[in-house]
Amino acid sequence: MIYGNVDTEMIQLNEHTLWSGSPNRNDNPLAIDSFAEIRELIFAGKQKEAEQLANRVIISKKSQGQIFEPAGELHLAFPNLNAYTNYYRELDIENAESKTSFTAGGIVYTREAIASFADRVIVIHLTASKPHSISFRASYSTPLPKAIVETPGRDLIVSGTTLDHETVEGKIRYRVINHFKTQGGTISTTDTSVTIHNADAVTIYISIATNFRSYQDLSGDEKKTAADYLEKAVLKSFPDMVQAHRKVYQKYFNRVKLDLGSTVVAKLPTNERLKNFDSSNDPQFVTLFYQFGRYLLISSSQPGGQPANLQGIWNNKLYPPWDSKYTININAEMNYWPAEKTNLSELHEPFLQMVKEMSVTGRLTAKDMYGARGWMAHHNTDIWRATGAVDGAFWGIWNNGGGWSSQHLWEHYQYNGDKKYLTSIYPVLKGAAAFYADFLIEHPTYHYLVVCPDMSPENAPLAHQGSSIDAGVTMTNQIVFDVFTTAIRASRILNTDTAFADTLLKLRSLLSPMHIGRWGQLQEWLDDVDDPNDHHRHISHLYGLFPSAQISPYRTPQLYSAAKQTLIHRGDVSTGWSMGWKVNWWARMLDGNHAYQLIRNQLTPVDTSSNGGGTYNNLFDAHPPFQIDGNFGCTSGITEMLMQSADGEIHLLPALPDVWPQGSVSGLRARGGFEIISMNWKNAHIVKVVIKSALGGNLRLRVPNELRTDASTMHRAEGENKNLFYQPESIPAPVISENATITLPDLKPTFVYDLPTEPGREYVFISK
Repeated sequence: MIYGNVDTEMIQLNEHTLWSGSPNRNDNPLAIDSFAEIRELIFAGKQKEAEQLANRVIISKKSQGQIFEPAGELHLAFPNLNAYTNYYRELDIENAESKTSFTAGGIVYTREAIASFADRVIVIHLTASKPHSISFRASYSTPLPKAIVETPGRDLIVSGTTLDHETVEGKIRYRVINHFKTQGGTISTTDTSVTIHNADAVTIYISIATNFRSYQDLSGDEKKTAADYLEKAVLKSFPDMVQAHRKVYQKYFNRVKLDLGSTVVAKLPTNERLKNFDSSNDPQFVTLFYQFGRYLLISSSQPGGQPANLQGIWNNKLYPPWDSKYTININAEMNYWPAEKTNLSELHEPFLQMVKEMSVTGRLTAKDMYGARGWMAHHNTDIWRATGAVDGAFWGIWNNGGGWSSQHLWEHYQYNGDKKYLTSIYPVLKGAAAFYADFLIEHPTYHYLVVCPDMSPENAPLAHQGSSIDAGVTMTNQIVFDVFTTAIRASRILNTDTAFADTLLKLRSLLSPMHIGRWGQLQEWLDDVDDPNDHHRHISHLYGLFPSAQISPYRTPQLYSAAKQTLIHRGDVSTGWSMGWKVNWWARMLDGNHAYQLIRNQLTPVDTSSNGGGTYNNLFDAHPPFQIDGNFGCTSGITEMLMQSADGEIHLLPALPDVWPQGSVSGLRARGGFEIISMNWKNAHIVKVVIKSALGGNLRLRVPNELRTDASTMHRAEGENKNLFYQPESIPAPVISENATITLPDLKPTFVYDLPTEPGREYVFISK
């Protein structure tokens, strides 16, 4: 983080493996002897008593999860720079470069910085328009209590060990080396600082490393690793490093281009554009916010690294909100919604690897806490892949963290079609299904198979006396349906485990269908206890609408209508990440104007005193406080407005708002191995679209206007799409309250085509 202060610049530093604690488990062994009693209490309508018992026997008595910690701050104090003019700063997200410039005493000072993707160091380059003009004192501050600062060889070095936290000893050792290369001038040191005198230019190289190798292994040599990174980097000039950095970064960033138009407002500073966005015509600001989300994912989720956590890699607090962990009842998954569709598939890898590692640690949790096969996780995890229940029963007994996160593995396959990859992840998919196969129990009243204890994050109906605990809530039923379905499909594709797949088919048929309640809403719970005045930020039972595809305007119009009623009841105003999710929901509702209204709500300035969600002046999402998930959620939602591929077809311009009548996009990816090489539209009609097929197979295309192509085999679509990469499963008909009023959707006419495709070939479609 570059603060951009003139007289005392601050560079906030982080490293993705800098966490408190060490390898540990946080399961509660009392659960296995008590959850039968908890089930009895829930089925008897004594949810509050069940919650009290769960707090004793399910919630961890050890660690509530470890903390993502900041590496500290490098401070550069410049004398005699109090008066300045022509101040300018920018973050160039096309190149991932930061720049600050200003004029003081007739001298133009420029500060440039990159976090080099090519060399794995941070580099800061200071220049001035007049020789001998750069003087400053460099020092270091860190909230970590065990840090030691030293200055051997004129480097500024910080080393130490991370925090002990909640009975878990901190064992991650870290090393930060700040090296100063000068042109002209001199360098002097004290025990804790480095001073540069009268230099022409200065390049600062910052290398950070820890002893972390994996969630089970802390045998790394942080001193050698940090020194090795630095030794290679200091041999290179800043321009050469910038060039190498851009090459690596743009390999990802340049894959997707979006143009929604631009106006003169785009020339204003970002904070002014944010302040005036609701009342101005500034379509390029949406493009900026969209690409900023992609920039953030590239920056915080590199292959081989750790996944993006709650604050990404930008946390500056020793004790950040919610420990800056991985909250897997929505937030961590939301971070990765843009990964596949915005052509950043490789950046999905850290999250997918975390899921694989949780499938190892979660196997013990499933066995020791619930006596079940397979694996599971509750609503939080950390770098140690802890899978126990934390934070209190109201939030923590949710046991679908493994089920939901495992669906990302399947989604990755839907885009790449790699059977070798599918073979590698099949045990994880099977394990998630095996847990539910053992854990489901028949509901004594409704006689469906349900999860119990259960909860709908992080909400409680008034009928339950303020307790969130229940049995068979809608979101869980939807997740179990998806988990069983993906395991069944993977089994068929790989021609393995047919008996297990047959068992899952039978169990799936006994799950609860979705229910439409007396208000015409999709019920959040099995009982019809929803409150139309409930405006809770979590609307977890719409998981089936997005990110899943169980609810569709074309296949399940009654459920579509009920989902819309739920969205109307809950309202638009919410916290930042929730508004990001709502952009995706309204896009799936095919209502581009309402989705755009949520974008307007999210692009509302928030200061530190605000209680509602929105966006800070640097475009970070505000929960508040700061969380990074809303940025990723909105980038995903904008993509869903332009293209969807979850409903058995590629739907182009499904939710185009009136304010984007013309534009273009290129590089989006769709399930089935398809890529939108380019698409442009005018007056809300597609002018031309070029689609590449990587895997071959049938391309089903839904579009707002008639198209023609040179491929003679294109024809109007009939029946089901046989392309199994993205054909959604048929779901049971909903149970509808006799008091419910359902208005079926009045959908805009579209045109649906089928086209057999060949691997590697591009297909051009033009408006008739």
